[in-house]
Amino acid sequence: MEWLSWELLVWPGWVLAVLLIIVGLAGTILPVLPGVPIVLLGLLLMAWLDGFERVGFGTLFWLAALTVLSVFIDFIATAEGARRFGAGRHAILGATLGLLVGLFFGIFGILLGPFIGAVLGHMAGKANLDASLRAGVGASIGVVVGTVAGAAIGVLMVAWFMVAWWL
Repeated sequence: MEWLSWELLVWPGWVLAVLLIIVGLAGTILPVLPGVPIVLLGLLLMAWLDGFERVGFGTLFWLAALTVLSVFIDFIATAEGARRFGAGRHAILGATLGLLVGLFFGIFGILLGPFIGAVLGHMAGKANLDASLRAGVGASIGVVVGTVAGAAIGVLMVAWFMVAWWL
C-alpha cells in the first residue's frame, strides 16, 4: 500500500479544516450555526494535522477560552439587551423563546423573533404596549450585539492562530 501515504491522507484533513473555519465564520453571522465553536474545531484540526509544531497548547487553550466567552455572550446578550430597556422576567423569557422560534424563519425570524417574543412576554406580564415595545427593541439590540461580538471573536481567533502559526 505504498500509494496510500500519510501525506495523501493529510490533504483532505487540511481541506476539511479550512472548510470548518469558513463555515464557522459564516455561522458567526448566521445564528443557525454555532459559528465560533466550528471555527475552533477547524483550528484544532489544523494544529493537529501539523503535529502541534507551529501552534501549541497554550494558544489553543486561549482560543478555547474565547470560544466559551463567545457562547456565553450569545446566551446573555438578548436577555441583557431586553433587561436594559426595562424588560422583566416575562419579556426575557419571551425574547429567548422568540429567538428559538425565529431560528426556523431565517434571518428575519432571528431578528424579529426576539422582538415579538419580548413584546408578547412583557404584555403577558401586564405591561403597557409602550413598555413592551421598548423591551422588544432591547431584545433586538441584544441579538445584534451578540452577533457582532461572535463575529469579532471568530475573526480574532483566526488572526491569533495565523500569527501563532507564522511566528
